[in-house]
Order: sequence, then C-alpha cells, then structure tokens
Amino acid sequence: MTEKNYLKISQIEAYNISKDLSNFTWDIVLKWDYFARDTVGKQFVRAVDSISANIAEGFGRFHKKVKIKFFQYSKGSVLESYDWTEKSKHRNLITEDEYNELLQTLQKLPKSINSLIKYTNDNLTI
Repeated sequence: MTEKNYLKISQIEAYNISKDLSNFTWDIVLKWDYFARDTVGKQFVRAVDSISANIAEGFGRFHKKVKIKFFQYSKGSVLESYDWTEKSKHRNLITEDEYNELLQTLQKLPKSINSLIKYTNDNLTI
C-alpha cells in the first residue's frame, strides 16, 4: 500500500512569504504613534494579514473553484498592501529600508500566488 503525500500549508511558498510579511509589517506599525496606527496602521496590517489568511482559508476548502477564489482574493490584498506601503512611505511612516523590503516582498507574491492557482487547477479534479 502506497502512502499519499498531501500538500501541507507550510509547504506553500505564497503562504510562507505572506505570513512573514504580516509579521514584518506588524513590527513596523507597532512603533508608530497612536494616530498613524489608528488610521493607516490598522488598515495596512489588515490588508497584509488578509494575504496569508485568504491563502489559508482557500487551502482549507474542498472544491477547486472555491480554493482558487480565495487565492484570487489574496492577490487583491497584495495590491491593497502595495497601496498602504506607498502611503506609508509618502507620509514618512516607514524608512527607505522598510519600504524596499515591503516592496520587494509584495512584488514576489503575485507570481507565487499565480503558481499556487496553477498548481491547484492542474492537480485537483473537483
């Protein structure tokens, strides 16, 4: 009898990248003053957190189309996070190094999420 190897969420590149980005963003926003945290910070953290959260939720779904829908939601959250990154830079809330790290990571995610969508499409029947 052959044992099946099931994909684990910890093996999904897009999930790992976005989870690390969530923690990085959280650490940055925690240092901001109350007004910045309450206005930009909360929305920035929610947007970044929703990238990995939607990947995780999609991963837990049964049907291929539903999984892919959640992965697509995560791509939308990438763009929202990009917007908050730009606003944070313009408002001098993040350093140049933080900006570059955020931007570099956000730029990796669409390709990684598209790979996850393709993998799901190619390997699941329902």
